[in-house]
Amino acid sequence: QVQLVESGGGLVQPGGSLRLSCAAPGFTFSSYAMSWYRQAPGRERELVAAIRTAGGRTYYADSVKGRFTISRDNAKNTVYLQMNSLKPEDTAVYFCNAGSYSSGSYYPYDSWGRGNQVTVSS
Repeated sequence: QVQLVESGGGLVQPGGSLRLSCAAPGFTFSSYAMSWYRQAPGRERELVAAIRTAGGRTYYADSVKGRFTISRDNAKNTVYLQMNSLKPEDTAVYFCNAGSYSSGSYYPYDSWGRGNQVTVSS
């Protein structure tokens, strides 16, 4: 497993922005595709965005396309999720995850951050 340390999140008004960060200590960070999931009360955990090891190829859930951007800085062993134009339905606990990305699909490993609450409310 990869140790993942999340930061960011908090309370923001609709239309606002937040940036989540997830750091993975160690030189092996670049060997993993990375992703962000979220889970709202009463709902299943869903994949929000994923990025392959070297960046470039990305995946976004339809609900966040055009609003969220996933990126990574392998030199800093960190993956980011920039969230713009936030909506109340984006309220959830957000988790970063290490996995693999191939054939157009992301495959999660059992390596998760502890979760970071994002609340979008007026």
